[in-house]
Amino acid sequence: MGKLYIFLLLSILFLDVTLQAKGKTVRRNNRNSSDMIHPRTFRGHSPTTKSLSLPNGTQKQAPHSSLNAHPLVEELWLPSNSTAEYLSGALSTRVIPGVYLLAIVVGIPANVAILSALVTKVRMVSSAILYCSLALSDILLLLSLLPKVHYHLHGNHWAFGEATCRMVTACFYGNLYCSAHTLACISVKRYLAVVHPFLYRRLPKRACSAWACLVVWLVFGAAAVPELLVQQSYRLPQLGLTTCHDVLPLDYNSHAPLIYYKVFLTFLGLLLPLVLTAGCYAFIVYELNHTHYDWALYVKASSLVFVMFLVCFVPAGTLHFLHYVRLFAEGEDGFYAYFSVAVCLCCLHSCLDPFLFLLVSKSTRTTLHFTTLKGKVLSVTT
Repeated sequence: MGKLYIFLLLSILFLDVTLQAKGKTVRRNNRNSSDMIHPRTFRGHSPTTKSLSLPNGTQKQAPHSSLNAHPLVEELWLPSNSTAEYLSGALSTRVIPGVYLLAIVVGIPANVAILSALVTKVRMVSSAILYCSLALSDILLLLSLLPKVHYHLHGNHWAFGEATCRMVTACFYGNLYCSAHTLACISVKRYLAVVHPFLYRRLPKRACSAWACLVVWLVFGAAAVPELLVQQSYRLPQLGLTTCHDVLPLDYNSHAPLIYYKVFLTFLGLLLPLVLTAGCYAFIVYELNHTHYDWALYVKASSLVFVMFLVCFVPAGTLHFLHYVRLFAEGEDGFYAYFSVAVCLCCLHSCLDPFLFLLVSKSTRTTLHFTTLKGKVLSVTT
């Protein structure tokens, strides 16, 4: 009888342990299936396994240890067909890299020529400091497009590793904001020279230009640091590719603050310079139209520069801001594809800046003349 009691007791304990193990497995599976990742751009969810990104695009389970193996790339699943269509469609694999290639081929030689021509005039002309800073920022922006062109032409598959993805992303957005603010600084400088010439005459122009460039580079260099601190590349098993920056999980603790950071940075980096530039050029054109001198050519050149600035930066700034506001408020990510196209226009501005600089310089000859109350002529170099 005692042996029967012992047998029954052991059977109950074994059954209890088995049921507990099954319960844990069920809860784990339910948790994995219900955890939805809200990416920065497109929705997805994380599977229970990780995979390796191999050069031939194949996929296999990660080994426990391998000295020559690629680093682990975390997987994200895309339940939306529209996301897959964008990542494999002609817009992201043909049109966008085509625009980037055009900007690279035209912009890099033009900006290098402007930079080499102006670097010797930095100590003599204050505007040369701002234009050198703009040319350097445009060159770095265009250089960051080289790996992005490879990425898009190969079906949005990133083959350069996580560290390179972070560096390219930080360089791209940091210099995009830097270019916009440098153009805003140039607009403010021209506004002071035209609308407030006497105040502008007394200013230490070279020192102000140098400090403005330094502040812009420091602010947006620091603003790009968060892009270096979070993972940017994720593997998409459905498509068999690894994306760079296009799909980010905002549910993760490391990525959750990005949405607030991006809303603020988009306002500071794109919308604020838009407002400053629009106000400055509006006052410049109004002031010159009411002078006794014939500034028709300068007004046309300034209007062209302003229109190009609006065409290139307004769509990107507006769509970027609306994308993150909508993502924050509604969890919707439908604006990202349009924003990707708008970013191409910003890159085109980087290759147009040298030609617009030559146009404005030729129309103004960099010197404005004003008559004081005492009848003296005041010459102001812009």
